[in-house]
Amino acid sequence: MSDRPSPEALRDEIITALKHVYDPEIPVDVYELGLIYAIDVDADGFVDVTMTLTSPACPVAGQMPIMVRAAVEQISGVQAAEVELTWEPPWTQERMSETARLQLGFM
Repeated sequence: MSDRPSPEALRDEIITALKHVYDPEIPVDVYELGLIYAIDVDADGFVDVTMTLTSPACPVAGQMPIMVRAAVEQISGVQAAEVELTWEPPWTQERMSETARLQLGFM
């Protein structure tokens, strides 16, 4: 029996960690903004995150995936993380959570 957390438990911890990663230009975390498209966790603790940014011209485009990977890799049980940046489908405000919309005054 392994002491390794289940993929589901790791996924929950990853979501919590991502809620502490902020786009420096927007006072809302990347998860609530809807920038995280997928989180795949395997039984060995390897994580693949697919994410986007609010715009291809985002000034922190090179830094955000690094920040996301660092947040994920600090979790006990995560062996390594890969972050893929995608532009398909494009991000829209509809991807934001209700919490993010309230914080940004869209509701």
